[in-house]
Amino acid sequence: MPRTRQPRAGSMQFWPRVRSRQSYPRIRNWSAAKETRPLGFAGYKVGMTHLLINDNNQHSLTKGMDIFCPITVVECPPLKTTSIMFYKKTNKGLKFVSQIFEDSFDKDVARKILIPKNKGKEATDFDFVRLMCHTQPNKTGIGKKKPEMFEIAIGGTKEQQLAYAREKLGKEITVSEVFKEGQLLDTHSITKGKGFQGPMRRFGISLRHHKSEKSRRNPGSLGSWQAQGQIMWRVAHAGKMGYHLRTEYNKWLVKIGNNPTDMNTKGGFVHYGIIKNPYVLIKGSIAGTQKRLIRFTNAVRPKKNVLEAPQISYTSTESKQGR
Repeated sequence: MPRTRQPRAGSMQFWPRVRSRQSYPRIRNWSAAKETRPLGFAGYKVGMTHLLINDNNQHSLTKGMDIFCPITVVECPPLKTTSIMFYKKTNKGLKFVSQIFEDSFDKDVARKILIPKNKGKEATDFDFVRLMCHTQPNKTGIGKKKPEMFEIAIGGTKEQQLAYAREKLGKEITVSEVFKEGQLLDTHSITKGKGFQGPMRRFGISLRHHKSEKSRRNPGSLGSWQAQGQIMWRVAHAGKMGYHLRTEYNKWLVKIGNNPTDMNTKGGFVHYGIIKNPYVLIKGSIAGTQKRLIRFTNAVRPKKNVLEAPQISYTSTESKQGR
């Protein structure tokens, strides 16, 4: 039989394939919303377990039956707002106009930024506002004090956005204020770092013949691909792998829980511990390792048929220690 060739795999859409600058993602695109509320939230990845849910999909062969559902648990302590950011749209993109800070900062915020001495001045000419928020990892059990800081967009008109931002400045925002059970989310996270890897693992090229010269795990003779005086960037070669920013679309929010004792497994989650704050259950897996910050946003391209939150008949809280 002829031998199958496998020159490379992996999308070249993600290029250059470089490591992320920071351990939590940056969001550049927010979905529009008429309702005046934050359009995103964040939490720390705990781990995975499974549920038995009643299948409420009317087009499913198992509708009305209890089915297995793998879920990812994300602990979501409240976010705290630190400032209001004013922006204006120009021909060259968004222009930062002004910023208003809260009266008093949490002591852990000084680990992240220099505390400003002036409160700032409110802008009159602007197109929209965003809330600058920071996480509160000291409320979790991950052993971390330095918070993450990022902006969150707000829905509604610019007048409604400013009124909501004034009301929430210096206060906490909970996950139940932002999302509801059963809706679709986009998850933004940084994948696990794999270190320096060869082309076979990095791009999935095939193993060469055992009598090949010099190497068996390299792409081999490049021929005309070296005609430019250098090796083309599309050739699979070794390099750093993982720790990339990735977005997954239309993840199903199965449940928002406020009682962490209902979700804690026996012995705690592996590499994480126990949950101490409200949490969310997302169907399927999410990129990233335990204790890493996961950001959620409203779905930018949601499906037409959105299922309601299912009825949960069983939640697995058995030990994940492997014994």
